Amino acid sequence: MNNYSRHSPCPQRAYSLEGPTGPFWNETILESAADLLRGDSKERRILGWVLQRAERGNPQGVPDAVDDYCRRKGWAMNVGDEKGSIGDGAVRACRPTALLELGTYCGYSAVRTARLLAPGARLLTVEGHPDFAAIARRLILFAGLQDKVQVLEGTSHQVIPQPRKKRDVATLDLVFIDHSKDRYLPDTVPDGGLLRPGTVLLADNVIFPGAPDLLRYVRGSRRFSCTHHPAHVEYLTVPDGLEEAVFLG
Repeated sequence: MNNYSRHSPCPQRAYSLEGPTGPFWNETILESAADLLRGDSKERRILGWVLQRAERGNPQGVPDAVDDYCRRKGWAMNVGDEKGSIGDGAVRACRPTALLELGTYCGYSAVRTARLLAPGARLLTVEGHPDFAAIARRLILFAGLQDKVQVLEGTSHQVIPQPRKKRDVATLDLVFIDHSKDRYLPDTVPDGGLLRPGTVLLADNVIFPGAPDLLRYVRGSRRFSCTHHPAHVEYLTVPDGLEEAVFLG
């Protein structure tokens, strides 16, 4: 028996708009289509929500306001408060001065991370979507963190070589990976000279939607020491987790 209903020309769905993943599919399919029709976007609504409700110059107010929006109005692909707290712990333990984030989105994790950085520390965050990059820059400026965070617009394979060539960054202390899942592994392989012994890689969504190639690589390599941090997909009850991989050299 095939996977088609006799009453429908379409294959039966492998996903559901109900249940714990319902908000995720609603955001990625239904809401995106509606936004396209009305010329609006969730990201612009998040920006407006933060500007109206948070205090300018208070970095903590930005992620708090975004979390509030996502609980009250609709799901968005930030790292979220639960996994964000895990990331906070990694930043505090590492005390980084040179950081790279792959996948800025609206700037939630960039602001959340930069608020913990010491004076003189720098976070370079990479975003390939021009609208998302513009919104992130506004939220970073609103938070008062423009001296610590620089948004680099472009794809990861275009931008990753830049820190050494253009940004006066010799090596990185921490890399947060939260962009296209098919780029997790290629962008993690330490062949660009930016990793040093002790560099922390922190990868989001390694369980849902999943990054099996990355997990096999770092867990099977003697060059990394790995710790898994179980959690949930942001604002949902779906199991997820962060993988922390310390580069050993």
